Amino acid sequence: MQQRTSDGGEALEVWIDQDLCTGDGICAQYAAEVFELDIDGLAYVKGADDELLQAKGATTPVPLPLLTDVADSAKECPGECIHVRRVSDKVEVYGPDAS
Repeated sequence: MQQRTSDGGEALEVWIDQDLCTGDGICAQYAAEVFELDIDGLAYVKGADDELLQAKGATTPVPLPLLTDVADSAKECPGECIHVRRVSDKVEVYGPDAS
């Protein structure tokens, strides 16, 4: 069963590859509700409770109202480390591995 968003679109999730993160903070400027820089200078995604998810490959859902901001973050990231993918099949739709 495919997960759907409230508008009928497919649910998306986002994660950051900290090995490639340059710490520019562009993502947090675009979508502070989803991204935050930690004390180590790297960006992380945030969980629903605003907690930084620091486990390698940790994902968080992309809130539909922030989809454009999250997608722009992935497009503008100088480290090309932001990955947005469909929850259903893990296919990347925004980011360095998107086709």
